[in-house]
Amino acid sequence: MRQFIGSFSCPGSTNLKASWIYIARSSRALRRSEQSRQIKTAAAGGGGGAAAAMEAESEKEMREWCVALPKVELHAHLNGSVRDSTLLELAKQLGDKGVIAFDDVKDVIMKNGRSLLECFRLFDLYHKLTTDHDTVTRITREVVEDFATENVVYLEIRTTPKNNEAKGMTKRSYMNAVIKGLKTVEAVEVMLFDSNPLADKTPMSGLGGDTRKKKIYVRLLLSIDRRESTAAALDTVNLAMEMKDQGVIGIDLSGNPVVGEWETYLPALEHAKQLGIPITIHCGEVANRKEIQEVLDFCPQRLGHVCCLNGDEWKKLKSSMIPVEICLTSNVMTGGAPSLELHHFADLYNAKHPLSLCTDDSGLFSTSLSNEYYLVASTFGLSKAELFQLSQNAVEFVFAGDDVKISLRELFKRAEKELI
Repeated sequence: MRQFIGSFSCPGSTNLKASWIYIARSSRALRRSEQSRQIKTAAAGGGGGAAAAMEAESEKEMREWCVALPKVELHAHLNGSVRDSTLLELAKQLGDKGVIAFDDVKDVIMKNGRSLLECFRLFDLYHKLTTDHDTVTRITREVVEDFATENVVYLEIRTTPKNNEAKGMTKRSYMNAVIKGLKTVEAVEVMLFDSNPLADKTPMSGLGGDTRKKKIYVRLLLSIDRRESTAAALDTVNLAMEMKDQGVIGIDLSGNPVVGEWETYLPALEHAKQLGIPITIHCGEVANRKEIQEVLDFCPQRLGHVCCLNGDEWKKLKSSMIPVEICLTSNVMTGGAPSLELHHFADLYNAKHPLSLCTDDSGLFSTSLSNEYYLVASTFGLSKAELFQLSQNAVEFVFAGDDVKISLRELFKRAEKELI
């Protein structure tokens, strides 16, 4: 692995305008870097053309290998993982009903390489779309199918249970719609309960030409939205406990990182901890010193992002050995990291800190888990063996029970013989 060392300042939580300027500049810098690379490649010409062809073939082979690699996804938001084609179709329906101006979002949905401002516009659209049970069921089913296509063998989907009186939707009925989506997947076999072994010669994409229906473990995390009250957060925790036999295995704290106070969610998180419910928390998306310290002191089972930590906080994180959910593309696009090369993945990886690669919002940021592994390989020089180990390590951080972990370990043992 190539060594990358760098430092940067994260956008602060109290100056949103400055944060947006910072993010826009980071995005422009990334585009300029890519344009420069393309110009240099084109200018090579002659023998350089042959070298470029070889490089392209090598890239193609590595991308295909990253797809074939069995993967574990621990940080995937349901709403942010919607297919563009589905988003376009549903947005058209809302436009026909006069709920939105379809022409205002059509180009953004179909665009490759969205800006951060455009991503935020889609965030609003996602929430308008997931207000009825049938839509929630559909997107859940499609999200699982899409991750399985990328050879994700274990998937934790996180979502905020929603109330919508106008649609007759409660938090429980919303989650029932999600679970219905899991149970109606046909393209792959969804393993929703720990008693179902995945290790019995599970087919994996790209391995041995096996055409049998693939299997994927899927579990659910209920998200506490930072905009919620203490009472609403407690309701979410209690719902997670009530639905623990239906695939719900954990609690997530997420949402707009500049909204809300830690003291508001703490009673619900402490309640979840007392009930033995695993917890993951979005941490350090902005430079909120007080909250970062409080989250680290709380010591959840996992942390997401951890972009904006200072020196002392970084040391505390490393000493805690709390597994980190790394979201490369998301962090660069939202300004948590100024570039792939300066992403904190390198520091944590070199320190042998427990971590897993994740997509965050695969639809919103136009990425996939296979692509995140390819980015690590191409940016930091990880070998196939190192990528395989990185993926395999994530098995130890899943919130599912020991039976699932044993099954996944066996699966990776078989895959190693074919991939390494």
